[in-house]
Amino acid sequence: MAQPYRSIGQVMASVKSEYPEISISKIRYLESEGLITPERAPSGYRRYSQADIERLRYVLSAQKNHYLPLKVIREHLQLIDQGLEPPTVEATEPPTAPTVPASVPTMERGGSARPVKLTRAQLLDKSGLAEADLLQLERQSIIKLRRGTSYYGWEALTVAMVARRLNAFGVDARHMLVLRQAAEREVALIEQIVAPYSRRQEVSRRVTIEVAELVMHAHAALMQTVLEH
Repeated sequence: MAQPYRSIGQVMASVKSEYPEISISKIRYLESEGLITPERAPSGYRRYSQADIERLRYVLSAQKNHYLPLKVIREHLQLIDQGLEPPTVEATEPPTAPTVPASVPTMERGGSARPVKLTRAQLLDKSGLAEADLLQLERQSIIKLRRGTSYYGWEALTVAMVARRLNAFGVDARHMLVLRQAAEREVALIEQIVAPYSRRQEVSRRVTIEVAELVMHAHAALMQTVLEH
């Protein structure tokens, strides 16, 4: 009897009750990371076997119940592929998200808040980010020194803290580059909006900050909209 195969939509529907956060883009991302490898029909469509679905369930369970990073899950799957038992993992509490210090504003307005000025050692210490990861982020121009200075600002600290937190989900500098590119597109829009006010420097800065904050609010709301639909 021929082995039954399912489409990606059918696979998503079959695990949705157990993992409500699953999406087609999530499944494709796990495929791109080599964690599941469905066959391809002659037409090019993905074909998932029952073994593929069980493998997907294993990955999702390891993430949801044990908070394992993709690197560790991949190692477990390699053991399974060799006919070996992966290490037993007890249920764990979710990793604690880093909190941004109260002295770090969302946007620097040039007010009374003391600016954040960090050396490289201080940035690594406060963020908990590994130096190897910082080097990768710097190579992608995701984290930079403040222009014309030898120190890191609040934005570098925030990105470093977020990058460390996302590492637990298998996110590295390649993925963070997508966020930088999105930010560059949004900045281009902000610059276009602010251009008529550029003749007066003090007005231009005030308008830039106000528009940037509005764009950030819209960005967060639109992400929520997309995630829910």
